[in-house]
Amino acid sequence: MKIKCSLILLLTLSLKSFAQDHKTITATYRQQYMADFLSDAHSPLKKDDLQFLRFYDDDSTYSVTATVKMLGNESPFVMPVFSGTGRDYERYAQLSFTLKGKPMQLTLYKSLALAQNPLYADYLFLPFTDDTNGQTTYGGGRYIDMRTGDIKDGKLVIDFNKAYNPYCAFSAGYSCPKPPDENRLATAIEAGEKLFGKAH
Repeated sequence: MKIKCSLILLLTLSLKSFAQDHKTITATYRQQYMADFLSDAHSPLKKDDLQFLRFYDDDSTYSVTATVKMLGNESPFVMPVFSGTGRDYERYAQLSFTLKGKPMQLTLYKSLALAQNPLYADYLFLPFTDDTNGQTTYGGGRYIDMRTGDIKDGKLVIDFNKAYNPYCAFSAGYSCPKPPDENRLATAIEAGEKLFGKAH
């Protein structure tokens, strides 16, 4: 009985420690996310606009480990955008995971244009939509950035706390990819960035 109680206590402390560490990681990520708006010459936001960025509270239960199924011999396709001309992508991998007790699946994509740039050759793109869109989050869906090196031993951590809005959520005139229908999650992902708090 003593051993069992000790194990339970150890597990509880470990979970609390993980949650605290994750909160720090998320806070650091969001600080950098906001800083990037000020360093990007094409940014839709200025310094005074950053106060209107909204986020869900950090929730480590929205950080899940997915099983990765690499996709080979995929034909390139044009991913539609909200305005302008679509962009060429290829389906890179299928991600299977469990969130809140429900099995789910998303497709990870690779931009053919970015693949030609040495700085972004390993860039992977995870766009998705969910039941929060048009309610508490941007109606057009959200994105998560990945790198090929994030895939380790056939596994990949998807942290929905890092889900962010496309530039189209802040201003018109940007060419933002629309998440494909296969990346529609039939649940509310209450993590990551919320609706922008300022009209545009």
